[in-house]
Amino acid sequence: MAQRQSFQIGTGLFIVLGFAALGYLATQTSSLANYREGDSYALKARFTNIGQLKLRAPVKVAGVRVGTVSGIVLEPDKLDALVTLAVDKQFDKIPDDSAAAVFTSGLLGDQYVAIQPGGSPDMFKNGDEFLLTQSSMQLEDLIGKYLVGGDAGKSGDKGDGKTAPKPDATPPGK
Repeated sequence: MAQRQSFQIGTGLFIVLGFAALGYLATQTSSLANYREGDSYALKARFTNIGQLKLRAPVKVAGVRVGTVSGIVLEPDKLDALVTLAVDKQFDKIPDDSAAAVFTSGLLGDQYVAIQPGGSPDMFKNGDEFLLTQSSMQLEDLIGKYLVGGDAGKSGDKGDGKTAPKPDATPPGK
């Protein structure tokens, strides 16, 4: 009987450790990882399509996380998505001619906002807005363009396989 009870305890511990590991993986692969509320300043960006961008999605410069998405609203007059970015105060040297784009981590990963720095000597301040933005590329649209568009009509298309006649190399009148 004692052997059966120790087997049950071992099985129970194994299940608890499994759930703990799943919980850890879930927080590390979601937007909850590295989430912290510190001193930050707000920047705004308008996009025509944000795809599956969510609150607390990362904001990155050169692949380094510098902040999070703190707000997403639809502007009723322009029907654009106004995204508010909370950028950590320590990253206050972002030029004001920088561009913001929505990218996807991997093929099917979460989306994030990437800031591509410009060259202006002036820096963003709290409440400033990006003038240059690039909306999210939808995988379905890309596949549709590839399948429907194809290579038809592009230069270099061989058409029916016949070769065009070569121009006459002799000068006229001879």
